[in-house]
Amino acid sequence: MRIGILGLGRIGAFHAETLSGLDAVGSLVVSDPFTHAAKAAAERFGAEVADSPEAVLAAGVDGVVVAAATDAHPALILACAEAGVPVFCEKPVARTMAEGVQVLKAVEGLDVPIQIGFNRRFDAGFVAARAAVRGGELGDLHTVRSTTLDPAPPPAAYIAASGGIFRDCSVHDFDIIRWVTGREVTEVYAVGGNRGADFIREAGDADTTGAILTLDDGTLAVVSNSRHNARGYDVRMELHGFRDSIAVGLEDKLPLRSVEPGVAFPAGTPHDFFMDRFTAAYRAELTAFTEVVSGSRPSPCTVADALEAGWIAEACTLSLHEHRPVTVEEVRHA
Repeated sequence: MRIGILGLGRIGAFHAETLSGLDAVGSLVVSDPFTHAAKAAAERFGAEVADSPEAVLAAGVDGVVVAAATDAHPALILACAEAGVPVFCEKPVARTMAEGVQVLKAVEGLDVPIQIGFNRRFDAGFVAARAAVRGGELGDLHTVRSTTLDPAPPPAAYIAASGGIFRDCSVHDFDIIRWVTGREVTEVYAVGGNRGADFIREAGDADTTGAILTLDDGTLAVVSNSRHNARGYDVRMELHGFRDSIAVGLEDKLPLRSVEPGVAFPAGTPHDFFMDRFTAAYRAELTAFTEVVSGSRPSPCTVADALEAGWIAEACTLSLHEHRPVTVEEVRHA
């Protein structure tokens, strides 16, 4: 099949490399406002260069991967959907929830599959955790812990436009909690602090946060996030039930050092970035998109799915700023 890629920055180039290695993908058509990025991808992966999103759609593509800047997501999703071309778009759907809702309403009447990029749904550990929970191996859950710790903050320009740590980082925890447990979040309480980069504080954001989520069956989920983790990129989940407890990410590349006498775990080189932690997950995610394009499976993460994680992020952002519990329904109907 023929796949278009819109946006050839860090993640777009990474997706181009992944797609070029998939058996189902025969050719790539790439486009980026920075023509040197598109040309570099074309030279590296044997792709065809198009000078605009419209030209990509006119090039006979079977599906399109959107890896452009967030502000461009709504228009590009709609352009693909209105052209009848299946689309994969990196999260978020849009910069604001209001825009995201508009996208959802616009595509509801179109019979075109749209997949939003939440890669943890395709990580082997999280897939196994979901199967254990859904299969009843843990019994009823009482506690979930989800962690995302970045090795260092992104650039100041990114922070200023990101919408905050809950919207651009924690949202992955929120999505995977929903996906693994099969439960919805009803209420949140969030706190945060700044012990590191001044530009994060100046942007009105926090560099380290904690949030307690109450799920609709009473299970408590504790989410921990930070822009500063000197040992590496740390993504984990614990699920504790009345029959058993399991963990995702408890492996030799875990960026955490044990000081227990005689304990050699973890013994591997710590993960240093999301691309090495989730290389296999990204490949599985884009393989799934080729199956969506071929019509052999429905979208594994719809626009509606992505917006649910976004509402949790909105509630946490409000809770952080107002120092109070916030229900998801409050922000949904604000």
